[in-house]
Amino acid sequence: MIFAQIPLPTPRASSQGAEIDDIILATTLVTGLAFVLVTAVLITFCFLYRRRSEDERTPRILGSTVIEIIWTTIPFLIFIAFFVWGIKIFQVHLTPPDDAMEINVVGKQWMWKVQHPEGEREINSLHIPVNRAIKINLTSEDVIHDFGIPAFRNKIDAVPGRTMSTWYYPTEVGVYHIFCDQYCGQGHSAMVGKVYVMEQKDYEEWSKAHAEGSLALEGRKLFLKLQCISCHSNNSGARAPVLEEIYKKRVPLQGGGEVIADDSYIRESILYPLKKVHEGWQPIMPSFLGQVSEDDLVKVIAYIKSLRRGDIPVRTEQFYPPIGAPTQRTEVQSPKTNTENSAPKESVPKNTPKESAPKGGK
Repeated sequence: MIFAQIPLPTPRASSQGAEIDDIILATTLVTGLAFVLVTAVLITFCFLYRRRSEDERTPRILGSTVIEIIWTTIPFLIFIAFFVWGIKIFQVHLTPPDDAMEINVVGKQWMWKVQHPEGEREINSLHIPVNRAIKINLTSEDVIHDFGIPAFRNKIDAVPGRTMSTWYYPTEVGVYHIFCDQYCGQGHSAMVGKVYVMEQKDYEEWSKAHAEGSLALEGRKLFLKLQCISCHSNNSGARAPVLEEIYKKRVPLQGGGEVIADDSYIRESILYPLKKVHEGWQPIMPSFLGQVSEDDLVKVIAYIKSLRRGDIPVRTEQFYPPIGAPTQRTEVQSPKTNTENSAPKESVPKNTPKESAPKGGK
């Protein structure tokens, strides 16, 4: 049985684990003490105020305002103390360090698919270096899952269509369990894995042996294959916002308001592009819902996050379309509201003429 494999007490292998253990222990002691006191008073009163004869009448008690205030105020203050304590711990878990290494995890019935920034891929296992902040970007392909690592005292829901984030700081080398802590169907109990916390040198050796090309590189291939470059170029004929250095920047929206261009916003813009349209641009982007898998979304997002000034390649119309790319596209005028991104008609590159195609091709 799987429960027989879980060591008791569960090892604590992250820097945040001590804080979680402390608040759980304090909550257990306070609530346990309250239970014992209430039960003891209840039993005592059962004997002291029991009915002693058939003629005995229960006296009418109108209550005491002082007692009511006391037993309302004391629990309220205790609960507020736990709330403030918990908020502080939650805030720490919510904000990873700027130098944290990002790893993408996709939940799927019934497995965990892990993608490292340098291209390493894993199924139901996670290799990470010790004494280094690790940020997890989590999503799901089908239903709600929950990525839980008891040794790190951390778990987080994997929600379809959203990117959830958490982070760890592992402090102990070893092998630890991964569980799905949210019932997700018939194979839920088998959706388990292992975390391998390694010394930095061992992790680097493992990484070199398993690297297949970075996520950003794979995302760049998809960016070209899906013809995203046709509109998201950085020249005067652009039909959509330039994506260079857009990550974590504020994006003004049509109709007012703004949003931070984080992982969730980029994902939503790919799947539901008409929900939050960039101010000054026409809502012409098609939805890629059902056309791009979660794995490919992770790659494209990684590429967009990596873009720096001048990284966007030349528009694909000047070259032959990549294999698998759509070759037909409806021409749409640039938005009139953005004069900086508009250009004379003759300045927009045209598709490669048929006579320029290689012999024997179509």
